[in-house]
Amino acid sequence: MTGLVPLMWAAWFASVLLFIAVKLYSAHLAKNEEDQLYLYDSHNHVKAEQEAMLAKVQKIEPFEHIALALAGAMTLVVIGYFVLNMLNQFR
Repeated sequence: MTGLVPLMWAAWFASVLLFIAVKLYSAHLAKNEEDQLYLYDSHNHVKAEQEAMLAKVQKIEPFEHIALALAGAMTLVVIGYFVLNMLNQFR
């Protein structure tokens, strides 16, 4: 069973690294987002740029949620393994 521990840590590390990479990419896309209301037609090009950027961010969101769920699940697996290991030592 101890042969699985390095694989478990590697899977956990990979899942957390994937989440961080997706989060950084999403932040990079949204770094120029502006919370403004464009009332005049002269700002249509800026409005179009903001909408295009928002569409890209919204396209990435499902991957961000999946990566977060995967990292959370792997964290629970690691914690569960060590809790079971601790309980087995006391038997």
